[in-house]
Amino acid sequence: MVAPLGGEAALIAIDRIFLHERTGAAALNSLAAAGRGVADPSRVFCVMDHIVDTRPGRGDATLMPGGQAFITETRAACRAAGITLFDVGDPDQGIVHVVSPELGIVLPGCTLIAPDSHTCTQGAFGALAWGIGSSEAEHAMATGTLRVARPKTMRVTFTGALRPGVTPKDMILALIAHHGAGGGKGHVVEFTGAAVCDLDMEGRMTLCNMATEFSAMTGIIAPDEATFAYLAGRRYAPDPLPDWSGLRSDADAAFDAEIAIDAGSIAPMVGWGTSPEHSAPIDAAVPEDAPRRPLDYMGLAPGQPLAGLPIDAAFIGSCTNSRLSDLRRAAALLRGHRVAPGVVALCVPGSQAVKRAAEAEGLDRIFTDAGFEWRESGCSLCFYAGGEGFKPGSRVISSTNRNFEGRQGPGIRTHIASPETVAASAIAGEIADPRGLAA
Repeated sequence: MVAPLGGEAALIAIDRIFLHERTGAAALNSLAAAGRGVADPSRVFCVMDHIVDTRPGRGDATLMPGGQAFITETRAACRAAGITLFDVGDPDQGIVHVVSPELGIVLPGCTLIAPDSHTCTQGAFGALAWGIGSSEAEHAMATGTLRVARPKTMRVTFTGALRPGVTPKDMILALIAHHGAGGGKGHVVEFTGAAVCDLDMEGRMTLCNMATEFSAMTGIIAPDEATFAYLAGRRYAPDPLPDWSGLRSDADAAFDAEIAIDAGSIAPMVGWGTSPEHSAPIDAAVPEDAPRRPLDYMGLAPGQPLAGLPIDAAFIGSCTNSRLSDLRRAAALLRGHRVAPGVVALCVPGSQAVKRAAEAEGLDRIFTDAGFEWRESGCSLCFYAGGEGFKPGSRVISSTNRNFEGRQGPGIRTHIASPETVAASAIAGEIADPRGLAA
């Protein structure tokens, strides 16, 4: 803390700031217009990820109407400010929440902000990481500080062990389905318990990624040996690594709220409506008391089984599920199979580093042999920015984090799920349980 500001507010130091091309130029140009510079350019990073074209051979293109200005203006503003830019064509380009951990920019105990709600992903490293607005980004760049109101605290404990075929994506969807999209409002949520400790770092990032869909300020996981092993040797991580082992809640720490979930009770989950809280086990049916509006939008009826719903498209990507381990698990199910006739299928790696690693393992060939498009890295069809999209009215199974009305395009009906469920459904041509394919 830099200074108390009265009540529950305080001015705190900000260690890392990330920008992207959709809002980065606006923040940097506004700062420059006010006659202020970036206090410490070494702490500020920017990446081209939100609206860049992900089709092979994309060059400097975007399919967003008017989007080219966002790219060129962000590039110029970053150069003028002297901050690090991971540009289109850069070997380190990718989705911000994938790139930052890959390079060791996020570290345990640091504060990290970005004008993107899924910045909470990086709380998986024991960092306080959260999304902010452009004006807050300006303040943080100019002063190295930010005004923050003290959040409440919540501990979510996943006891026991996950069953085969169940993933971190299913864990977070189960939490939100049981406790509502507003269940974590105003809280920093600490994820803990045996099932969390058993997750690798990429799984922990998936879990923390959707803390914002729980309305939490952020999600956080205490750093441990898995964290330290992941960060060792990363470009921006210190060498040797400091002793971060003490960055954890005290054994007798009191939380404002507590939730406990038996990890062994969780099944593969799939969204049925227009909010992440509209999710259910894949072998369940649409709830009988489901509200009418999401049912009308999704073209579903109460009591209708989820498994067996025909799909038009399948998407694997986003800051939630586009890392190497996600692609490996999906490819393991796709090997030797083909996407069902009429299904459009895309795989978008989360970064160029992920793409290179996947190609070195031959995962790209597994995807393309199965009938998936293999893309360049970026946010892609996680959200609709105009330009590229699925056919209006399509039913899509997607590894993304949001299924709001129009999230993936006008009239698109999005069923969020794990990459394994997306892969199994693409093969079946309908929403399908990945455990059956694995068997």
